Amino acid sequence: MFARLAERRARLAAALNLTDGILLLGAGTPVPLPENTDQTYPFRAHSEFFYVTGVECPGAIAVFDPRDGPRDGWMLFVPEVTEGERVWEAREQFAGEPLAAFPAWVTARRDRAAALLGAPLPGVRADEALTLKVREAFTHARRPKDELELVTMRHAAVATAAGYAKAAAIIAPGVTERAVQIELEAGFFRHGATRTGYGTIVGTGPNSAVLHFEPTARTAQEGEFVLIDAGAEVDRYVIDVTRTYVAGRPSAFQRDLYQVVLAAQEKAIGRCVAGAEWRDVHLQCAVDMTGGLVSLGLMRGNAEALVEQEAHLLFFPHGIGHLVGLGVRDASGTLPGRPRSTRASLKNLRMDFPLAPGYVVTVEPGLYFIPPILNDPQRRGKFRDCVAWEKVTPHLALGGVRIEDNVLVTSGAPEVLTAAIPKSL
Repeated sequence: MFARLAERRARLAAALNLTDGILLLGAGTPVPLPENTDQTYPFRAHSEFFYVTGVECPGAIAVFDPRDGPRDGWMLFVPEVTEGERVWEAREQFAGEPLAAFPAWVTARRDRAAALLGAPLPGVRADEALTLKVREAFTHARRPKDELELVTMRHAAVATAAGYAKAAAIIAPGVTERAVQIELEAGFFRHGATRTGYGTIVGTGPNSAVLHFEPTARTAQEGEFVLIDAGAEVDRYVIDVTRTYVAGRPSAFQRDLYQVVLAAQEKAIGRCVAGAEWRDVHLQCAVDMTGGLVSLGLMRGNAEALVEQEAHLLFFPHGIGHLVGLGVRDASGTLPGRPRSTRASLKNLRMDFPLAPGYVVTVEPGLYFIPPILNDPQRRGKFRDCVAWEKVTPHLALGGVRIEDNVLVTSGAPEVLTAAIPKSL
């Protein structure tokens, strides 16, 4: 894989603009389990290392010397596989320079500043200022996905769609959150997934309002929301999808709430065009959903004014989405040089920069009835005139609705990579 990524590394070298410094990237080493055993957590090379190498090699180090050119300046040092590793793990030798030759390579460049990305390298001194500068440029350069990345993500999208089809088929009163998880993840793996992209979320009833909820043995009751947030991973690239269902027949209120979120999500997807500021996509979606809550009689006033007051955070407490790719929040953050916003509805955004062709973003608005937020006396006092509390309180055990797709920004109209997963209630 290292040889296949030469074009990516050359593009990255140009973006980093290293003149005389050198770049080191550590893959990392396996982390032992806390018990006194020889077991470790599953190894995953640091994403910055993996981006330039495409290999999962414990202990490996990738380096770049700009003096040797944007292509020839890259090298990969790999440890020698031991007999024990061959016997117990069937590990094979990775192609690359012997790791034993790395100290001499560094020593020959000891008078030059070194930027250290990836996992820490014991005994290696890095220039902190250069490391910060290079990491910011490195992260920004990773944001547009190249064709190899997009091919892998499309495979992950196919596996994800298969899993959702299996899960949706069993959602009914009496099904447990765990049973839904099992069918979902089995569908992922049967269609090519190498892992789940992150911890699967399945929440029924009030659990659907818990933003990061781990499935339990709880049984879905008639008429309850069932929220699934999950995605397949293929060769380290992730798809991140949310769908909300109802076990049995939805009520009129559930249908109306769902339609508010769906309409806002589809409008937000349409705004994912090159040059659009992500914070604007987020705020306009907040206005759209707040307007929907006003139409349902749950909030009072003008939608724009309510969002300006941050009243929408009562029901929509998170950001509209984030980048996805090599990890579930791949290369998110802010535009180089842009400080993070301190505004309540913006400071928790996973990303804050204008969109560009090649970016893959999640678009995931949601409306929730979250008791710790809605029962808070200070919030009730602050927003006493903004919310029809007498209409909100009866829904505190309802849960929530979130709908999420993965959207590729292009030079034209956005492309929904997860369009094959139905969104009808």
